[in-house]
Amino acid sequence: MSQNEQQSASQQGQEEAFPLPKKQQVDRVKHVIAVYSAKGGVGKSTLSVNLAFALQQLGHKVGLLDADIYGPSIPIMLGANERPKPDVMGRIRPVMAHGMPLMSIGFMVEEEQPLVWRGPILFQVLQQFFHEVRWCGYDEMLDYLVIDLPPGTGDIQLSMAQQVEVSGSLIVTTPQDVALTDVKRGISLFHLANVPILGVVENMSYFRCGHCGERTDIFSTGGAKSIAEKAGVPLVGEVPLDPRIRECGDSGAPIVVAEPDSEHAKRYLEIARQTVEAVAQAEAKQE
Repeated sequence: MSQNEQQSASQQGQEEAFPLPKKQQVDRVKHVIAVYSAKGGVGKSTLSVNLAFALQQLGHKVGLLDADIYGPSIPIMLGANERPKPDVMGRIRPVMAHGMPLMSIGFMVEEEQPLVWRGPILFQVLQQFFHEVRWCGYDEMLDYLVIDLPPGTGDIQLSMAQQVEVSGSLIVTTPQDVALTDVKRGISLFHLANVPILGVVENMSYFRCGHCGERTDIFSTGGAKSIAEKAGVPLVGEVPLDPRIRECGDSGAPIVVAEPDSEHAKRYLEIARQTVEAVAQAEAKQE
């Protein structure tokens, strides 16, 4: 029996012993895309933000959920500091940032306040974000809801993947071996939750000198491609390490918004195109 067959048999045995809860669709959302990294510090939130706005530039109606409960940085990246308010029906109205509906657990606490909630409370709050937020008008639907998941392979990540209808996940990593080892655990997490893996994105793939144009592979090279090939999923993009990406995020306008004609914005647009194609392919396999 091959390794994949053994994994499938093991997963089937687990599901028979512990039946998974029925997944719920997020109200008025066609497709949920989970952006995930097995460890922090690899640029997952930056990718989430730029992916969401790249999808919007492609003509889709998009929302963004910052579910990174221990490091909710997306409000800062988008210059958003409002508090969400209820609508006339009692549902939560997301904050609008650059024309995109945004929800973040960062809106629930003060900027310097530590988040010391325990797992069940955290998941209850996230459930509210999934099912009690009015992501669009009552006669509309979002094409895509991009979720910036917390890093790691803990109970919260697994519970969300098992209980929310997710169209697929994008896994973000950097090229060095220590990050790639953790990617394998992330792939196993989504296989266990029966969530399609749309592809792998390699962040900080290389650095190109702004003066001489020379490329330097600071964190090694080719690692994400190798992992993707072994897992049988596509490498959907390689994003270089560049100060402008960071500067735009710090200023409250991601590079796809601030510099839509830049080479970096075009990379995110290509990742968005491939993500849309991967979602369609995953749906076709399930039919």
